[in-house]
Amino acid sequence: QVHLVESGGGLVQTGGSLRLSCAASGGSLSRNTMAWFRQAAGKEREFVAALWRGGSSAYYRDSVRGRFTISEDNAKNEVYLHMNSLEHEDAAVYYCTTDQRLMLGDVRRHSAYNYWGQGTQVTVSS
Repeated sequence: QVHLVESGGGLVQTGGSLRLSCAASGGSLSRNTMAWFRQAAGKEREFVAALWRGGSSAYYRDSVRGRFTISEDNAKNEVYLHMNSLEHEDAAVYYCTTDQRLMLGDVRRHSAYNYWGQGTQVTVSS
């Protein structure tokens, strides 16, 4: 059973930066697809970024491409989301998720992932 714990959220001003971390336990995730989703109040959960099966490819939603970077440290079983130039629209609860059997076409679908963390809040102020 995979267990994910996010950290690093907080309050940041517009244009600022944060780094979210996700610590995984319950087995090696070196071959898993790791992803970040977010959910703002009153909105559906949406895809942010993913590393396909051990980091062979990275995928981003259009609105964060060039500002956010997803990375992982397989030795530590951790995945990160480096967020720069944060905007009000980035405020949300950010969730780490993973799956080993994900198909490439499902990378952006939250229902395709089996394991989720509890989330970490990101607040962006003026």
